[in-house]
Amino acid sequence: MAEFDPEKFEDKYANYFTELQRAYKNAFETMNDRFDSELVHAIDQQVLNESEPFYEDGDFRVELPENPTDRVTAIVVDEGKLETTLERYVEEIEAELRSVFGLDERDEPKA
Repeated sequence: MAEFDPEKFEDKYANYFTELQRAYKNAFETMNDRFDSELVHAIDQQVLNESEPFYEDGDFRVELPENPTDRVTAIVVDEGKLETTLERYVEEIEAELRSVFGLDERDEPKA
């Protein structure tokens, strides 16, 4: 993996497409193993497909489309459960982005 360059992340799809795919895939697999798989799939397909990762102030954040919970129409789910699962999923993606790009503060430097 090439060293992460915040300036190159501005054109993330040209410079880091493979890494972005890996982070989102890893997050999906983690969420799918731990939470209601139908809900995870619905969030993935109806909300996160239009999300946008950003790198600002030394960390990653994922911006969701407008009214993200209103987009989940593939299943019937309690609003609280949906919001909690979506929030957890975004946290997982952000953690995976840090990990994939080697910026996870929990990781020890590799010798």
